[in-house]
Amino acid sequence: MEMYLPFCGIAISNAQLFAASRKEYDRSRALLEVVNDLFEEQTDLEKIVKKIMHRAQTLLKCERCLVLLVEDIESPEVKFTKSFELMSPKCIADTENSSKGSLEKPSASYSDWLVNNSIAELVASTGLPVNNSDVYQDPRFDAEVDQMSGFHIRSVLCVPIWNNSHQIIGVAQVLNRLDGKPFDDADQRLFEAFVIFCGLGINNTIMYDQVKKSWAKQSVALDVLSYHATCSKAELDKFKTANIPLVSELGIDNIHFNDFSLDMDTMITAALRMFMELGIVQKFRIDYETLCRWLLTVRKNYRMVLYHNWRHAFNVCQLMFAMLTTAGFQEILTEIEILALIVGCLCHDLDHRGTNNAFQAKIGSALAQLYGTSATLEHHHFNHAVMILQSEGHNIFANLSSKDYGDLMQLLKKSILATDLTLYFEKRTEFFELVNKGDYNWNVTYQREVFRSMLMTACDLGAATKPWEISRQATELVTSEFFEQGDRERSELKLTPSAIFDRNRKDELPRLQLEWIDSICVPLYQALVKVNGKLKPMLDSVGANRKKWEELYQKRLHSQTTSNLAMSPESIK
Repeated sequence: MEMYLPFCGIAISNAQLFAASRKEYDRSRALLEVVNDLFEEQTDLEKIVKKIMHRAQTLLKCERCLVLLVEDIESPEVKFTKSFELMSPKCIADTENSSKGSLEKPSASYSDWLVNNSIAELVASTGLPVNNSDVYQDPRFDAEVDQMSGFHIRSVLCVPIWNNSHQIIGVAQVLNRLDGKPFDDADQRLFEAFVIFCGLGINNTIMYDQVKKSWAKQSVALDVLSYHATCSKAELDKFKTANIPLVSELGIDNIHFNDFSLDMDTMITAALRMFMELGIVQKFRIDYETLCRWLLTVRKNYRMVLYHNWRHAFNVCQLMFAMLTTAGFQEILTEIEILALIVGCLCHDLDHRGTNNAFQAKIGSALAQLYGTSATLEHHHFNHAVMILQSEGHNIFANLSSKDYGDLMQLLKKSILATDLTLYFEKRTEFFELVNKGDYNWNVTYQREVFRSMLMTACDLGAATKPWEISRQATELVTSEFFEQGDRERSELKLTPSAIFDRNRKDELPRLQLEWIDSICVPLYQALVKVNGKLKPMLDSVGANRKKWEELYQKRLHSQTTSNLAMSPESIK
């Protein structure tokens, strides 16, 4: 036995040495594969981080892996802005089984703990790794949240992520080795090596994104500059000495105002009259020449598209003016709010391209790359409005106090973004519930914000509230603009446009208008009438227009039925 055992010892030692060599080989190979990942993927932050996390998790054999990015690397206060989490298959299965056996969902989120826990904040602030083999012995660990989350943490390995300027841009964490053992020094060295590559990947993708956004910003700026210009001195001289007609002469206080009654120049004088009539020129000491110049430049910065042009912007503003004065909202809203709403109406579609947000995303336009796919155009309209205000001789807010100026710009941004129908759908349910319950409170700041958003949408969709001939003319214009977008989708993107954008399905317009009125217009104007009964003429007009579209729809159905009967075997026989 004594002679035999040394050979066993040698065999065991060789096996251990081979296992260690194999483990080191696997780790080295994993690091090489991470390098390969960096070269393969440099455009998507989430993809590159998750690839590296997956390799780290597989090699370290842990239950969970998470990367947290610091919001502002220059700030002394650590805040995390984005997180990426990866669970092992075993952990996913355990979580699903746990949730099936419980009628209630966990009241606290494990991910929330990871984002807010002081261990991650400590590592991000000091730059020193933490390898904790028993977190329940650490006073920084929130055991209560851990127990509520349904996932129990035993050990934590957390290391900082550095960029190429040796700044901490985030932290990476792994939790619970699958074999139940704590993370050892070899695990920490390997994880730190992985995190070096993670930092490089994050830095590269952030730089790529910045370059892409810079290109998009330059592209948008050049496009805008090539299309627009500020107003000329001759135009300005013409209007700053012009006689401004009274409200009664222009008819701009009428909710049923004819959207096509004024020519281009008269719309400028009418806009000047609205500013003066609301008292905001006097209240905010707006220089009259600056106001004239600003209005003319705003007009110049609308493109010659079929519907979303200067006339539409003026009509939206006119309806806002009529609602403020007719319904008495002028006494409820503050002067700052009124100014933001009027300016927001005039600027809400600045530099509109005649296509919607979805189209911008489909073609990957510079606007979509610059602002993302949420409220793309609305963000552009606001930024374009800011650009005009910052142009020399155009700042109509120049005499406001710094506080009023800051408040006004926030209100202006919210007013313009409110014209995105996606945001309207997000807020309208809450508004309808408040109105139906009679719980609407003018003194609650958020409820006032929701109400202003509803006013902006009501004015933007105001063509539906006008007499039939005016409403139908506006519908034909916006439909023609939609058809042009549909033509581009078919020719440039090789896509079949949806019905409302497809000129081959123009006969379906009455049905589409009925759906539009029933799903979007009627609920909104019904709610506004409950807030103020003086707006009932708007709802009545919507109902009258709906009746006209219904007649056209029934007429089309009858025509189709007659045509089908004429082609039936019996009629042919």
